[in-house]
Amino acid sequence: MLIPSIDLMGGKIVQLVQGEKKALEFDDVEEWIVRFSKFPLVQLIDLDAAIGTGNNRLLLKRFTSRLPCQVGGGIRSVEDGADVLAQGAKRIILGSALVKDGRINITAAREFAEELGMDRLTFAIDSRAGKVAIKGWREDTSIASSEMLTTLEPYCTAFLYTHIDTEGLLQGIPLDAVRPLRALTSRQLIVAGGIRSQEEVNELGALGIDAVVGMAIYTGQMKLDGT
Repeated sequence: MLIPSIDLMGGKIVQLVQGEKKALEFDDVEEWIVRFSKFPLVQLIDLDAAIGTGNNRLLLKRFTSRLPCQVGGGIRSVEDGADVLAQGAKRIILGSALVKDGRINITAAREFAEELGMDRLTFAIDSRAGKVAIKGWREDTSIASSEMLTTLEPYCTAFLYTHIDTEGLLQGIPLDAVRPLRALTSRQLIVAGGIRSQEEVNELGALGIDAVVGMAIYTGQMKLDGT
């Protein structure tokens, strides 16, 4: 399954290279809402909230009221998550909230699952050189991506694995990095990080893995049914 990605920063849709350098920026929110309306799931990330420089909560609702979204970025508490779900999100994406003092925070994962329902939770594993990065990819940890996956499986409905090393580069995501992850969990596995073609999406689909695509769509390299 192809899952289009929408990243928000400063009230606009943006695309960053490896979470740092802004490569693209769009003001026309309505155009992308219409273009993504046929998809069963759309990924929506508030980058300002993720890195702690503000938030785009008011803009989020324009998307969540019209698109089936899983929403992430700066959701640090059950209250934050409940607020985003109340705005119409189908699921919330949690990342930094699942790490405390350099360790996996199982207590937080359990609390989110009990309070909000595990079927509404996607857990993010943002990986740089095989280790989990948090706080908008600004802080590295010593936690292995595979450990995060196996430890937190009881508390969510899906995992979102982002291969930071190739994110935004349009060079494809290395299958040797994501294939072993599929064997580690029975949950929905979604991957992101430089995916550039429908053929790649199909190849991942054959492995039972769903694909988040951003840069390839916004640059026009990957067409959405002729649009």
